[in-house]
Amino acid sequence: MLLWMALIVALWFVRPDELRIRDALRLLPDLVRLLRRLAGDRTLPRGVRIRLWLLLAYLAMPFDLVPDFIPVIGYADDAVIVAFALRSVTHRAGPAALDRHWPGSPDGLAAVRRLAGLPAAS
Repeated sequence: MLLWMALIVALWFVRPDELRIRDALRLLPDLVRLLRRLAGDRTLPRGVRIRLWLLLAYLAMPFDLVPDFIPVIGYADDAVIVAFALRSVTHRAGPAALDRHWPGSPDGLAAVRRLAGLPAAS
């Protein structure tokens, strides 16, 4: 119970701003396709692929770490977890992996790069 409460407090303090949450929710179908493509890319390190499969499994679960009825952070926990995973993946695999596997529009890619903490593509 204490660990769960600590997670809620941590998510409250690191929650993304409203714009990032809206961008992430709007991009959800493309994000899931991106994660699936990255997880299946055998050129990426095995640890990266395992993290991505675990993330996809978490996103597919019918329950969340933070219940959705909690205002703001109830819906933001998935966006925060995806953002952390994307930052981890780009740290290990490089931003070119995101660019190579992105299935959506250039504007969507720019939003995903912001979510992952990367500078805009030049």
